[in-house]
Amino acid sequence: MPETMNDPELTILTEIAAAYYLEQETQEALSRKYHMSRAKIGRLLRQAREEGIVEIAVRTHPTLSLRLEQEFVKRFGVDRVLIAADNRDPDAQRSALANLVANYLDKTLLDGMIVAVGMGRNVGAVADNIFAPTQKAVTFVSAIGGSLRAGEFMNPDHICRRLASRFGGESETLYAPALVANPDIRAALLKNDTIKQTLDRARRADLALIGVGDLSEDSNMVRMGWFSPQEIVEARLSGTIGDLMGYDFIDIEGHQSRTPMQGRIIGLTIGELERIPNVIAIASENTKAAGILGALRTGVVNTLATSAANAHTVLALDDATSKRRQRAQRLATGQ
Repeated sequence: MPETMNDPELTILTEIAAAYYLEQETQEALSRKYHMSRAKIGRLLRQAREEGIVEIAVRTHPTLSLRLEQEFVKRFGVDRVLIAADNRDPDAQRSALANLVANYLDKTLLDGMIVAVGMGRNVGAVADNIFAPTQKAVTFVSAIGGSLRAGEFMNPDHICRRLASRFGGESETLYAPALVANPDIRAALLKNDTIKQTLDRARRADLALIGVGDLSEDSNMVRMGWFSPQEIVEARLSGTIGDLMGYDFIDIEGHQSRTPMQGRIIGLTIGELERIPNVIAIASENTKAAGILGALRTGVVNTLATSAANAHTVLALDDATSKRRQRAQRLATGQ
């Protein structure tokens, strides 16, 4: 990778390679999507092959790989990785991954546990892929506020209710909007007794179900109109590659990114998630590899649930960014 390539450029390179080789998108379509010439798209695809990103990222893996899971444990300190076989249909991919998470929950949840629940399509799919579960006295608590535009499928309170219905437990709604206009309004709402009580319970959770977000044109926050297209573009240019649970925006190193979008979401922060014993991060879309890597580097994720293609892409991206960081350090020290 050229030494001058920054994190946003590296992220776009990975996205273009995944879209071309995994989703069979044409170079012409990618040219329109990324506002680049076809010649530049071709150069980026060649660059991805030369660096080995394509060799690892686009190879499908139909079965669970113990070696792959062990590599994630070694590199990122996670406890486990749930890997779904690759499927070109996004809905089928999401359902397959959700089924793995649902089965894991059925084996893991115990009476009296509290589960903090985030929002989004991947988290919502878990509730709809639970079949013949063991009944448990578990409380599912909304860990982020709701949104009218999210609808029943993605809103955390509806997800909590569906999870509680299937497992026979209870649900608790966070009576607050997910997004507010500015940090001052957020600070005022957090002092509300009802909101504080629910978030306090979510902070005491034994397990959390969260999504990993990206800043693509199909991300939840774009489709729901939370942020303007200009804000999304500026955030990406500043190095923001995704978010954890819709709350904290992060860069590829897992650090909190510097963007005006921070501090406007009512929900658990990265610091609060870190104190929950088992945080399950779910990401099925192939646009989320960079977001997954950033999420893993925060040290918050205990259990990762993703596709085989995403798992390979994350490892390739980790290699590429680590090498670039090492080169930068050598240049800085004059070695």
